Amino acid sequence: MRTVFPYATLAGDVCIEVTGASLDGRQQPLHMISRQEHVVALHENEHPDWREARLELRATLPERELSSGPWTDVKCYAVLTEGATNARTVGRLSRDAQGDWRGSVILARDLHRRRADLQFVVSAAVDGVGGRVIGTGERSWIVDLAVRTPVRQRDLNISEVDFRAAEHAWLNPFKDAPWLVETAGGDIPTVYLNLAFEGLKELLDTGGTPVERALRGTVAAQIAAEAWSAMFHSAIGELEVDDDGTPQWPGGWRDSVLRVMLPDVYPDLPPADALFEVHSSRADGSGWHEVQSRIHYAASRRARVAKNLGTAIRTIDRPEGARS
Repeated sequence: MRTVFPYATLAGDVCIEVTGASLDGRQQPLHMISRQEHVVALHENEHPDWREARLELRATLPERELSSGPWTDVKCYAVLTEGATNARTVGRLSRDAQGDWRGSVILARDLHRRRADLQFVVSAAVDGVGGRVIGTGERSWIVDLAVRTPVRQRDLNISEVDFRAAEHAWLNPFKDAPWLVETAGGDIPTVYLNLAFEGLKELLDTGGTPVERALRGTVAAQIAAEAWSAMFHSAIGELEVDDDGTPQWPGGWRDSVLRVMLPDVYPDLPPADALFEVHSSRADGSGWHEVQSRIHYAASRRARVAKNLGTAIRTIDRPEGARS
């Protein structure tokens, strides 16, 4: 959904890209940045006690529209925020000779807890009034401090809750579960991590030994896989259809989940046909059991379960001296 402003704004796309990252001045490998997922995974490094991350940025604006529009004093900013800590950091970008806007933004470790949102904002003077927002990035980036691989999990809330607590009575029946994925309440799915499950919080939040880090990656991937599967089933279960029975794309996070998972569920079908096929299978029960296997595979692939499990196995098999 686009916000409507009472003045002229950009119609063209505003795109932002993270081109590099460094931790305490140490350049990080590019595989920790996913341009497809728009995610930076700051946990994928051999320097667990870092204090400051610098993200190098490049943005493109609709320059032809800018040059012919009613805007002056155009400025570009990268805005890094995290709701859990109310942190907000702004970085300025400048236009280079090639027409791109480049700059950086600093993420201070002590200001963030788990996952920060990186957005791009374009401001300008309009009708003599400066500092008006005339454009924002079409898709934000996620800077995740707690994952090993840059897999986008933006459309998830992570809530740490004691499943035995009286104020969370609906979770009491699941007190022995390490986590629970809930997709029905509100607009954003939530993964509840059970604080009563001994050692889970410490495993997910601390650096630890190579074996502990490998185990954390495996557990995090399993949580992510269950979340993807739950979100996919929720999205399919709430599809609306036309009068002729054709399912419609749902919008919001459900739309995003379907569009990224359906190519793995039905790799030989275009998205619209894949949506029709999975809806039909669920509605009449024909082949639904086979579809479950496809969904499980797609969810595991999105969460990179195989990669994390392989890393854990290699770490465990490594001689003790080679792990340090």
